[in-house]
Amino acid sequence: MVMKTNMHLHYDDEADYLEIRVGKPKEGYFNEVGNDLFERIDEKTGKVIGLAIFNFKKRTKKDIDFSLPFKVEMES
Repeated sequence: MVMKTNMHLHYDDEADYLEIRVGKPKEGYFNEVGNDLFERIDEKTGKVIGLAIFNFKKRTKKDIDFSLPFKVEMES
């Protein structure tokens, strides 16, 4: 089964923190996958439901471009 869902982006300029969430908010926890990089895991399913990046601006030297609209497909 393929499910289409929305993506939510949140950036906190003061904290220099970007969070990307797929779908509606769910209970979960963060798992560190690299230096200031975290994946958000759904507590019930164990699947990745988002990403968090600390020191986001420090990591980027230029603008980030991507095409809209876009879709995220997740299998259940």
